[in-house]
Amino acid sequence: MSILTWGWKKILLRALAVIFIIYVALVIYRAFHFWNLEKTNKQVEKIHSTKLTLDDVFGRNLPPDPGAEADKTVVGIDANTNGIRDDVELAIFKEYPNSAKTRAALLQYALALQMGVTQSIVNTTVVDKVIGEQSRAGFCIADSLVPRETPESDRSNTDVEKIDTFIDFIEDRQFNTDTREKARKDFYKNIGNFANSVKDEECDIDYSQLSN
Repeated sequence: MSILTWGWKKILLRALAVIFIIYVALVIYRAFHFWNLEKTNKQVEKIHSTKLTLDDVFGRNLPPDPGAEADKTVVGIDANTNGIRDDVELAIFKEYPNSAKTRAALLQYALALQMGVTQSIVNTTVVDKVIGEQSRAGFCIADSLVPRETPESDRSNTDVEKIDTFIDFIEDRQFNTDTREKARKDFYKNIGNFANSVKDEECDIDYSQLSN
């Protein structure tokens, strides 16, 4: 009888040990889940709070030319820490020195594209929010630089070509190396359930504040 009792005790102890291990694993998993969720929420908050400013548009803190240093890393140089890569920012000012409205739209798009390589964590939530900002900036370019005759108007082929020219101008400079193009593709591999819609204001800058 005592042998049988001891046998049952061993079975019970093993069962309790398994339950304890499962419990500890669940606690660790939950702790990691909430830790990751908190980090993600902070990153999303940072994404939404990163906006273009009038100082950026008017070049009140333009960076020096980074020269050869510009292409040594994927992230590049951002000496004035405004979220826009310095060489891209300077290229916009060189190309459009007399149009603050054009600079505003293109700088916002460059800022949104740069977000794709500056995230501290990359998951579907973060990627979707960044793509949302890129989509918003794309709409800003289209509707501010190539406005429709009426909100319901279909765009002509000429209008689409103009929009593509502005977008290509930024993307050709933003993804000017094979490494940067690969980083872009790798980032988009993490896309989740992004819906291509813009609910917020398209442009960071109020265009009524710009005269040209």
